[in-house]
Amino acid sequence: MERNVLNSIYMNKFAERLNYLREQNGISRRQLAERLNVSVRLISYWENGQRECDFDTLLRLSDIFDASVDYLLGKTEY
Repeated sequence: MERNVLNSIYMNKFAERLNYLREQNGISRRQLAERLNVSVRLISYWENGQRECDFDTLLRLSDIFDASVDYLLGKTEY
């Protein structure tokens, strides 16, 4: 599969899973933004698939939600 297509698939999965995990844990965008020291708008961009987070933030999200990076990126189902 072409690299751009794979990136798009993983970015969409990341957006879906971030939104799902945040809502399942009862965390608002504002609360998550405060924990990560980023703007609420940036959380919204991630959840809408408009931007990607950096590696360090991905690891922090993994810790916050007790989910693997592979799960967040859509590479695994658990």
